[in-house]
Amino acid sequence: MGTTDLGSIIDLAITKEQEAFDFYMDLTKAAADKQARDALEYIAGEEKKHKEFLVGYRDTGAGGAAFKPGTVVDYKIAEHLEAPEPKPGMEQKDVYLIAAHREKNAHEFYLSLAAVHPDGEAKNILLKMAEEELKHKEKMEYFYTNAAFVQTEGG
Repeated sequence: MGTTDLGSIIDLAITKEQEAFDFYMDLTKAAADKQARDALEYIAGEEKKHKEFLVGYRDTGAGGAAFKPGTVVDYKIAEHLEAPEPKPGMEQKDVYLIAAHREKNAHEFYLSLAAVHPDGEAKNILLKMAEEELKHKEKMEYFYTNAAFVQTEGG
């Protein structure tokens, strides 16, 4: 991870985003529930958009406004619960917890890359990518809480 060349960093990020897309598409096969499969396909699509952004940035230098800043809530669920191993027929909550861990790791990956760079273009791109991954983690943890702690008729 000691590379400081922007092109190498972007290429590594593109590889990571493709790996994330592949991971989520594979995980859809283990999810027993259609709602969980739909959520995973959505997140896979987001990873695909990240890859497209990075490829466009690498090839044309454009795309800095592609990600909108926003307030992200980090529920820290992945930090407190261990991810189960993927297996066929998984429950929704387990699928979402695995995905939350994946997004936590992606967020930390981009933050660690950003930390070794001085202020500038490379650091800004890496911090934007870290925020995008944290948004995904937020979404998966939200889905997890709704699946794990189902609202009952009594409240």
